[in-house]
Amino acid sequence: MKKVLLSKPVLSWALYDWANSAFATTVMAGFFPVFFSTLSGDISAKDSQFWFNMTLAGSSVLVAISAPLLGAIADRGGNRKRFLVTFAMLGVVMSAGLAWVHAGQWWVGLLLYGLGTIGFSGANVFYDSMIVDVSDEEDFDVVSAFGYAMGYVGGGLLFTLNVLMAQKPEMFGLADAGAAVKASFVSVAAWWALFTLPLLFGVKETPTENKASRWQAVREGMAQLMGTFREIRQLRVLLIFLVGYWLYIDGVNTVIKTAVFFGDRVLGLDQGSLVLALLLTQFVAFPAALGFGWLGKRIGPRPAILIGLAVYIAALFYAWHWLKDSGDFYNLAIAIGLVQGGVQSLSRSLYARLIPKSKTAEFFGFFNMVGKFAAILGPLLMALVVVLGADERDSILALTLLFVVGGLLLWRVDVAAGSRAAAEMDRT
Repeated sequence: MKKVLLSKPVLSWALYDWANSAFATTVMAGFFPVFFSTLSGDISAKDSQFWFNMTLAGSSVLVAISAPLLGAIADRGGNRKRFLVTFAMLGVVMSAGLAWVHAGQWWVGLLLYGLGTIGFSGANVFYDSMIVDVSDEEDFDVVSAFGYAMGYVGGGLLFTLNVLMAQKPEMFGLADAGAAVKASFVSVAAWWALFTLPLLFGVKETPTENKASRWQAVREGMAQLMGTFREIRQLRVLLIFLVGYWLYIDGVNTVIKTAVFFGDRVLGLDQGSLVLALLLTQFVAFPAALGFGWLGKRIGPRPAILIGLAVYIAALFYAWHWLKDSGDFYNLAIAIGLVQGGVQSLSRSLYARLIPKSKTAEFFGFFNMVGKFAAILGPLLMALVVVLGADERDSILALTLLFVVGGLLLWRVDVAAGSRAAAEMDRT
């Protein structure tokens, strides 16, 4: 396994996860929400929240709708790496641009953040699909897990440095915490650009048969996209997996996006404890993702994912009944860190087994589209529980429905039959 992971193509591919996770941790999860609050001080809190949520939703929907089409065009034109770099550079430039936004320019900050999110998410469509360029099917599980593990470490390391910059700006020759936050945005851009280079030079894209010209690729990509809708309906096992994945990954994403809010609003924890919990999850997830990759190789990705979903259900019951203080919150962070990367990485590697190898970018476009439309049912279920008269703590239990139903559908996935059906579609 060590020989596979340290091969030049795999290491170069995984370093892109190390690169772009800086945006996910420092910008998305860490600093931009607080930065935007400062930028939007001259408008009401209600308007500020509205425009922030609209930007998140708009960028996610745009990527979700366009991802399958972009994947289809890339498959026909053989330009997955070029598409990846184009979207990544969009994210890099927008991240750096945030450093030059000043108080009152909240709409500029949102525009840059929204475009940066499109760059981040768009590039992931092609990054995910390139796993077939660097690995054989028998190693999908460990290679996918290795990518996620590298992302947790890379994003966590830079975020740790950025938090230190914000807490002790004088150590870095910065005037104050505000200057440190802006410097952190520049550091994200530099980190993302630098560690994209190994993929650019170290990964060879599988040649496309009958490669189309640019405009021909656009026309044929659009036609191929319409055909993909029909093909997914023919691949029954793949369809069952996608529905199950949509449900349980919605639960995963809802936990990620609501955990800090829950710690702040319900438990009243201080910001330092919440940041520490976020860092704890990042670094626990590194060895855990590698461990899940090994587990997936030994027992198969499907049963390993089911184990992860069972841990999520147990964690939700723990949060509902026992969670009271920062120590309990750290325990929860560790439990989530143990399975978060494993569930995500093995879902990617399992999906790679169920799709035609000649259409990886296109089908991974659908995979990413499903992921972008996740984290909708979870918040709605939690809100519904509160509307019906229960308190916020009881709303946590509503998420177990997503993990249970998603897990039951995953239980029905026959991986061997799905792989045979995908191979047959390749032949025909």
